[in-house]
Amino acid sequence: MSRIDDLIGDLCPHGVPLKALGQVGVFIRGNGLQKSDLREEGVPAIHYGQIHTHYGVWSTEAKSFTEEAIASKLRHAHPGDLLIATTSEDDAAVAKATAWLGATDVVLSGDAYIYRHELDPKYVSYFFQSTSFQDQKRRFISGTKVRRVAGDSLAKIQIPVPPIEIQREIVRVLDKFTQLEEELEAELEARRAQYEHYVHALFAGIDDSPTVPIGRLLMPVSIPRGVKRSAYGAGKNIPIIDQGQSSIAGYTDDESLRVRGDQHIVFGDHTRVVKWVDHDFAPGADGTKVFRARQGVLPRYAYFAFKQLNIPSRGYNRHWTVARDMEVPLPALERQHEIVRILDNFDALVNDISVGLPAELAARRKQYEYYRDRLLTFKELAA
Repeated sequence: MSRIDDLIGDLCPHGVPLKALGQVGVFIRGNGLQKSDLREEGVPAIHYGQIHTHYGVWSTEAKSFTEEAIASKLRHAHPGDLLIATTSEDDAAVAKATAWLGATDVVLSGDAYIYRHELDPKYVSYFFQSTSFQDQKRRFISGTKVRRVAGDSLAKIQIPVPPIEIQREIVRVLDKFTQLEEELEAELEARRAQYEHYVHALFAGIDDSPTVPIGRLLMPVSIPRGVKRSAYGAGKNIPIIDQGQSSIAGYTDDESLRVRGDQHIVFGDHTRVVKWVDHDFAPGADGTKVFRARQGVLPRYAYFAFKQLNIPSRGYNRHWTVARDMEVPLPALERQHEIVRILDNFDALVNDISVGLPAELAARRKQYEYYRDRLLTFKELAA
């Protein structure tokens, strides 16, 4: 930090100018690339969905490729450009970005923008993660089921533009935090893979009990209409649980939407995600299904049995019709208690943010977010 303070004192002692992203770069809309166009070799290609799932702050290699004939019709991002996914199902992920640092151009799909600019590529990408960017972005998001932001709107967002030497020093510091976080994530992911393998092996080993469809273990709960995605940030009292990956998707204050009690199992009919909810909540947008365990079945056993199923893909909001007939073992209650005890202990090791690796990773992320926002906040240069 002292190195950055020294640079600021030498290079911009009176403050740093804030500029609209449109003043220091141009937004170019991606086009045409479909998932069906992706190949294992050819011209580097990035689909907007991969920015959400595969790419971090920057990338030097593409996960996918496409044919030269297809690539010739598409928009090309140059090394140093920012690639931005401009649609998502939740506000936080809208405008997720990655700096393309590959040796060659890369082609980009629709629902994404190329940002060609005059700043340090990683500096811009870190800024897109910052609280300042997220706060400014919110007022430009539109859509209901699918949330989106346009390039013209992104161009209005203000970014601090310190001298390039300061941009690079900020990047150097934040890269260290990113590397530490990635190392912890890799170790945690390895443990989670071990956990998933163990869960499947444990259920496969219950060969002395009858098997029944998972639908026999679960009792559907009548729930109110789901909260519209556009209203996920409209309240602060009732957590919203939907079919996405995050535990809490947002908050609402609409008491008519509250589902009371604990020990609910929430299933994403589109995503196939199974969640355990032990508090009051409001259901999210369409496709969110809620269950309780039937009499004679431990709720946590029903949850683990449901979660370990490999449910095949069957299209949008159709997975429960497939999952409900998939069979799982149903041992006696005493055996269920023992299985739940084992899996709860293992689950805590890989998912409980208060202990072990998850706790260390959570602490690192908080530390990173604090320093990222601090490093990207400057005294504004007077007009």
